Amino acid sequence: MWEKLERIWKIKSLRNNILFVLGLLVIFRLVAHIPMPGVDRLALKSLLAGNQILGLLNVFSGGTVENFSIVMLGIAPYITASIIFQLLAMVIPRLEEIQKEGESGQQKINMYTRLATVPLALLQAYGFILLLSRTQKNLINGDLTTLRLAAMMLVVTAGTIFLMWIGELITERKIGNGISLLIFAGIVASLPTSLRNAIVNYNPSDLYTYLLFIGIAVATIVGVIIISEGQRNIPISYAKQMRGGQLMGGAKSHLPLRVNMAGVIPIIFAISIILFPPMLSQFFVGRGGMAGRLAMNIITLFNNQIFYGIIYFFLVFGFTYFYTAVIFDPQKIAENLQRQGGFIPGIRPGKQTEEYLDQTMSRLIFVGALFLGIIAILPLLMKFVTNSQSLVFGGTSLLIVVSVAIETAKQIESELTVHEYDKL
Repeated sequence: MWEKLERIWKIKSLRNNILFVLGLLVIFRLVAHIPMPGVDRLALKSLLAGNQILGLLNVFSGGTVENFSIVMLGIAPYITASIIFQLLAMVIPRLEEIQKEGESGQQKINMYTRLATVPLALLQAYGFILLLSRTQKNLINGDLTTLRLAAMMLVVTAGTIFLMWIGELITERKIGNGISLLIFAGIVASLPTSLRNAIVNYNPSDLYTYLLFIGIAVATIVGVIIISEGQRNIPISYAKQMRGGQLMGGAKSHLPLRVNMAGVIPIIFAISIILFPPMLSQFFVGRGGMAGRLAMNIITLFNNQIFYGIIYFFLVFGFTYFYTAVIFDPQKIAENLQRQGGFIPGIRPGKQTEEYLDQTMSRLIFVGALFLGIIAILPLLMKFVTNSQSLVFGGTSLLIVVSVAIETAKQIESELTVHEYDKL
């Protein structure tokens, strides 16, 4: 390990890229601590501690929500815009054609995504500020006038665009995905505070609970690594062909099918869906009549931990299947294999290959979807098991941290290998 770190440090370009990325992450953490004026931060922290949904939003924003900072939304609007264009490319032929244009097409999609981020950020800022101000009384000092709300919306939107720019700068350095690293930095930055709270609140009578907590945390990390790296290799053989008077081909390869192909995207989808009903209901509370009663019932229902956990689990489970179906097309893979003279031993090319890949992927998705669902509701399970409010960790946070760490390490290793080949 130390030898590899020494090799990385000796390569000037790689060293400069890593230092540049670390510098941008430091800037992100500094900006995340610049709060909007006139906000009671203690009241906000109390609200986030008692609300699972808002707590998850705080995780995905990189911890910026708890400070009500100028980058309060984090890069959530950009992620939402990216997901929207991924889905639109499946139903709009023109967008699908642009995606197939290679690097130039990807640049166009990225431009559309950036443009869509602005109205999404304005809309989310409007809804989120109103939701927080109505959920927690006296959260914002003074009256929330139209002018003040508009100013806050513009500042928060500018903060999102700033983080989007930082994320793209990080991605260009090929040290990791910039958006993922921003979320990663926010989660890691909150670890010292969590550890301090756990130590301060320690009681000798809670030794069993602490040991159970450590054991589950270690098991979760191991499980995340296994699922993140787990894949099934489908053997592929290529038929021999006559080219230029020579018999070529006959090579063997494999097609890797990952257990968790969707990553954390299903959890992001689920959060967006589960947040919408209570957020919408906030606008009808107190108006009286059937609409007011229905809104109050919806808010009460989503505050029920058991109902919330069940809905959250099934949303994550279902979206894992949905998103995998979006990014994995067995028909196209079967057609490409047949076009290249490849086939799966024992399986006929064409329709049978497509059905085989679909069935195999469905079995793998079940394991991945079940794992993501359990990871999502892990904080609730920990509360029921330990009966502790302070000693709770997010399985989603661990999933993000471990996944991003593995992916970043692979990219650095890849860059290191490229430099080694350049020397030859």
